[in-house]
Amino acid sequence: MIPLQISAFAAFTWSYIPSMRIALLTNEFPPHIYGGAGVHIDHLSRELSKLCEVKVFCFGEQSVTEGPLQVQGIPLTSPVQALDKRHEGAYNAMNRNIAMSAAMEGFDLVHCHTWYSHFAGILARTAHRIPLVLTTHSLEPSRPWKAEQLGQGGYNLSCWIEGTAYKTADGILAVSQGMSHDVQRFYGVEPSRVGIVHNGIQLAECRTEADPEHLTSLGIDPARPFVLFVGRITRQKGIHHFLRAARHLDPNAQIVLAASAPDTKQMEDEVEEAVKYLQLTRSGVVWIQQAVDRARLASLYAGAAVFVCPSVYEPFGITNLEAMGSCTPVVASAVGGIPEIIVEGETGHLVAFPPVSETDPEPQSPEMFARDLALRINALLKDPAKAARMGKAARERVEAKFSWDAIARQTLSFYEEVIARHRAETTH
Repeated sequence: MIPLQISAFAAFTWSYIPSMRIALLTNEFPPHIYGGAGVHIDHLSRELSKLCEVKVFCFGEQSVTEGPLQVQGIPLTSPVQALDKRHEGAYNAMNRNIAMSAAMEGFDLVHCHTWYSHFAGILARTAHRIPLVLTTHSLEPSRPWKAEQLGQGGYNLSCWIEGTAYKTADGILAVSQGMSHDVQRFYGVEPSRVGIVHNGIQLAECRTEADPEHLTSLGIDPARPFVLFVGRITRQKGIHHFLRAARHLDPNAQIVLAASAPDTKQMEDEVEEAVKYLQLTRSGVVWIQQAVDRARLASLYAGAAVFVCPSVYEPFGITNLEAMGSCTPVVASAVGGIPEIIVEGETGHLVAFPPVSETDPEPQSPEMFARDLALRINALLKDPAKAARMGKAARERVEAKFSWDAIARQTLSFYEEVIARHRAETTH
């Protein structure tokens, strides 16, 4: 591939633009981001666009051109209506996917993120004979609670779409070693078609000291230490375990939850009830229910004494990196890809729990798990010097291993392998 010549003015934005054209398909893209997959696609697309031509197709009305990066939102023009309203999410995702697949002409490879876009990838591979790559952010068989959000019929559809895509794809990018094992176990994917590329963060967006005004604007007392949870209100993120653990935390510490986007009204009601209970029994309980802008989120991470990630299922866990990049130690459940991020005793603590079964990832003893979380958190609250050392080590680990520039280059290399293999297979 011969690099294109670019002006000196443009050179600071991207290095070169080979002829490879990549289509990235996703549900989430700014300004509509509610989870780790959305953060991933945002940063990956911007870094990849410095290396090749990239066009993002997403759910929404976006229309953006930034150098070689283009973003095209796919609106929902004719919504499907179902008797069970929960089923509409899956049907309308397929609706948008058809429009996405029709736009895949001329691309060298299509790369899909989450099951919401997988149907489009299947159609594009079939109609346009281009290779299909999937990034394994999560897997539906490990998230049976999604039936609460999508309805059983919608969840059946999401599982079928995902399973068909993994059996069809030319290449799989797993965000952790754990996810690589899971995709082979659940869908029988050949190990030779799976690559591992971790998630990352933009360290330039991290603060190492909080802005007190940002904290005050969110209802937090900058003079008191606080324990932070950031995540969606979903069973996967284990917010109910954190709220149970919070009952045992040092009363001098504040409890801060940046938690929004509930999967269901029931989940939201459960969290509201638990937060009200905490507020009756201790001071300094802050629930931030609206989405937080990046500047104030950076201050939240930097200002926290301890960040907590009590997920029951976590393929990777970008929030852990965001906290670590802010020099904040992390206490997290030892599930999925989290042990590949946190070094026990050096950058934070891992809390183990055996799941009830493969189909029920909840801990066998929720109360014991909550007390173990609280024990680790309290130990760091009582030893600020140790917490600071762990925070410094956490930042150094992120700097060394989890930059988006390196991730984009690894991803591009994987594309080249997949395209070469696809051409060899289709010419024989």
